[in-house]
Amino acid sequence: MKSIVTVVGKDKVGIIAGVSAKLSELDLNVIDVSQTIMEDYFAMIMMVEALKETNIKEVRAVLKELGDNLGVTIHIQNEEIFNAMHKLNF
Repeated sequence: MKSIVTVVGKDKVGIIAGVSAKLSELDLNVIDVSQTIMEDYFAMIMMVEALKETNIKEVRAVLKELGDNLGVTIHIQNEEIFNAMHKLNF
């Protein structure tokens, strides 16, 4: 299962390290990552892939707690759902 992880919040030291370490603990492999800092705000999007059977609700809860601790907002969505939500229809 591939998923998209987004992280947004005020920039500070340790965000990338904290998120990456937690994803590793959850057996989620980072396939691709893009991050930027706009003035004082940090934004990152990651594509991850589960290395084993994963309960997405539990992962969401763990990432929410991590986000609260880091002072950022972290979301995870199944790649197919993310793509469907961001598809432009003309």
